[in-house]
Amino acid sequence: MTALLLLPLLLPIALPALARRALDRLAPVAALWAVTACAIVLAGCSLAALGSFVLIGLLKIPLFAAVGELIHPLRTASDLVVLPAAATSVGALAVCGWTLVRSVLHQTRAFRAARTQAGHGPAAGDLCVVDSPRPDAYALPGRPHRIVVTTAMLRSLDGREREALFAHERAHNDGGHHYFLAAAELAAHCHPALRPVRETIRLAAERVADEAAASRVGDRRLTARAIARAALAGQAARSERPDFVAAATSGPVPQRVQALLAAPLVPRAGRTIAGLLIACTAVSCAASAVGMADFHHRVEIAQGDEKP
Repeated sequence: MTALLLLPLLLPIALPALARRALDRLAPVAALWAVTACAIVLAGCSLAALGSFVLIGLLKIPLFAAVGELIHPLRTASDLVVLPAAATSVGALAVCGWTLVRSVLHQTRAFRAARTQAGHGPAAGDLCVVDSPRPDAYALPGRPHRIVVTTAMLRSLDGREREALFAHERAHNDGGHHYFLAAAELAAHCHPALRPVRETIRLAAERVADEAAASRVGDRRLTARAIARAALAGQAARSERPDFVAAATSGPVPQRVQALLAAPLVPRAGRTIAGLLIACTAVSCAASAVGMADFHHRVEIAQGDEKP
């Protein structure tokens, strides 16, 4: 039982490398969906495993065993293994919860500030212009969605480049990319190994928006130039915004520009990477489910409801 519950805690370590290869070998939109879904499932399975370790440790204590109506000792691995694992799991869950709460509070404040700033500027449709000396542009979710751009950014680009930039930001709002970025942020607080995956998901979202903008304006080179100039202009100073807000200037811009200047991606060995992601997710789910089912069965035996 203990060995099975260790798998959901170890499998997320393999995801950062798989996520990078998925972005290289799959179409950006497919990589975005696949990596985000895998990260969320692995994060959930790791939390379930930690919770199971905590419950196992608690039921080894006489007081909690009495509350759980255990009339026989709970059959598990040695207490020298179970109790330290339970104590470590309690600490890990406490750290996850604390960092997640801090992040939610920070993101909420930043989002409210961004919405307030956008509300003070003149708007034309979904476009909101903010008078600021700091070049910046981003897609702001909410009701309604907004494309926020500063006057300094508008001065940094010509007319066609602005069109490509706006198309990029609209692609973020149309694709609901803030949901993917929020999911990546959540997963990163559930398991330390998933923190690098957060950046891969952000890059995937930017790649999806890059391709959508290039398709909309009909010029990949123009889109690449607009993104490069916008990123260069906004490099010195950038307005504060929530981490789940997507922007054309975020991520490794040289890599994105190179992808736009190259031919459209033709997936190479995409099935292999997709299969590995599915296998990693399936094994984690199966290990969590079997481990928790076995734990439940042992509890019922200890309660006298079932025979060994």
